[in-house]
Amino acid sequence: MNERFSASGLMNPFFPDEVAFGDKGVTFKVKKLFRSTDNFVFYTDISGVEIESGIFFSTIRVIPRMRPEIIINNFTKGDAKKVKELILQQVQG
Repeated sequence: MNERFSASGLMNPFFPDEVAFGDKGVTFKVKKLFRSTDNFVFYTDISGVEIESGIFFSTIRVIPRMRPEIIINNFTKGDAKKVKELILQQVQG
């Protein structure tokens, strides 16, 4: 599986967060002005996924085992739900 989702450009047009799915795990790219963070997590190491929905956009919280949670912001509600579904399919499958 090679799918990629980007956060909305409305809230942060130059540095949108990204989620990229691979065969063995998922990569979360959190971008800031002077730095960015890439977190790769194996599907087997994910213990949960939470979505916090606002009026227009959602925040995705991924809870890996033995690591701090990963927070990615400003995804559309539909993309956030799809990301959660894809992660849970891989974790359970």
